Amino acid sequence: MQLLESHTVPPGTAPTRLSDYLAGKLAAIPSRKGVKKAIKRGAVQVEGKVATTAHWVKPGERITLYDLQPTPPKPFPLDIPIIYEDDYFAVVDKPAGLPVSGNQYRTLVNALVGQAAPSPLPDALPWAMPVHRLDAPTSGLVAVAKCRSAQLALGQAFEAREVKKTYLALVGGATPAQGQIEEPLDGKPACTRFEKIEAQPSRYCGTITLLRLYPHTGRTHQLRRHLAGEGFPILGDRLYTPEGQPLLRKKGLMLCAVKLELPHPKDGKTIEVETAPPSKFARLMERQ
Repeated sequence: MQLLESHTVPPGTAPTRLSDYLAGKLAAIPSRKGVKKAIKRGAVQVEGKVATTAHWVKPGERITLYDLQPTPPKPFPLDIPIIYEDDYFAVVDKPAGLPVSGNQYRTLVNALVGQAAPSPLPDALPWAMPVHRLDAPTSGLVAVAKCRSAQLALGQAFEAREVKKTYLALVGGATPAQGQIEEPLDGKPACTRFEKIEAQPSRYCGTITLLRLYPHTGRTHQLRRHLAGEGFPILGDRLYTPEGQPLLRKKGLMLCAVKLELPHPKDGKTIEVETAPPSKFARLMERQ
């Protein structure tokens, strides 16, 4: 039995059925249907006991997801840049269009087989496991655990919002020099801070703007939804770009996770990892 993910129910959470609550909380099973299947086969535990769909979550409860019959990932031939690596974890640069994990062959987990060095620690994982989510269309930094203690510590750090994330995005339209968006998403508080780096005239949308983004919460598609709601959607966003702006949807999503600041799972010291956005960011700005 292999631990895949853990989650602690935050304070203030209203009583909710486990199957409803977990939808979107776990990277390995983002859908409600997948959550129900995992619960029914006994792969979900609450406070160390196998859970049922009838359970109502309470603040402070620790929920764990297990792979009951772990199957080694099949290597996918794709070079993944490893930006930082030690015995505990690694931070890799995921290309756009690659899912982090899931029930398919072309994933980051499969691509990392043979690339991330095995951990020599006693609690080493059999393969590197992502500890947070990054949408498939989004490129950039993903932290992967190499041992169980790192998997638990990093998972808790992300849940407690102790990890600072920075993104770069190219958006359609002129934006303020800086700002903060606090529009709730899915009935929950959500906060995104942004800073304008550069703007260029564009024949497609008047202005293309390069933004630096700081999400203070982690709602589903938060950056994409917040920016589209403010009237400057991320270029290439087929899901949230308004119907009247079809030209803005033609390219891949221009969103990249460029920096992670996270506590090291061994001693808690802050590790800062950075990467550059794909070259298409600069090329698109130049063409406009």
